[in-house]
Amino acid sequence: MLKLLGSILIISATTLTGFYMAWRLGERTKQLRQLQMCLQMLETEIYYGSTPLAVAFRRLGQQDRGVVPALFARCAYYLEHLDGQTTWTCWQRALTEAEGELALRSVEKEWLEHFGKVVGGSDREDQHKHLRLMLAQFGKAEKEAEAEQAKHEKMYKTLGVLSGLMIVILML
Repeated sequence: MLKLLGSILIISATTLTGFYMAWRLGERTKQLRQLQMCLQMLETEIYYGSTPLAVAFRRLGQQDRGVVPALFARCAYYLEHLDGQTTWTCWQRALTEAEGELALRSVEKEWLEHFGKVVGGSDREDQHKHLRLMLAQFGKAEKEAEAEQAKHEKMYKTLGVLSGLMIVILML
């Protein structure tokens, strides 16, 4: 009876691990897509609408649910409530709080940090150039994430189940 219970727990744990890893692949693709959407909207707000950054970030945060819009909403909150703090400080604080929820790779997180350094720190033309560059980078990363997801998602799920079965067989 205890062997059966242990076997079920092992298979459940490895299966959940495999499904979690597959979910992270899908979540990365989704977050990269959301980032692009937010950056496009921010480009419109800043370049064409001359909207103040805190207002633009707040609008981005209200557009959708998820980690990425929440990141912009947090930054907007800090911009509005932390008197005298730079945009970079507010962005860094919001990014640090969202770190555990972001399914992005370290290089993509570095791009987000760089974004915080340049946003709000120059004229509209320069902002436009930086946003275009960020959109191109995140667009390329999204295509890579989609390819990786298509290639590895099913494999992670299958490996989770099969590794649990293998452990149980070896233990018996």
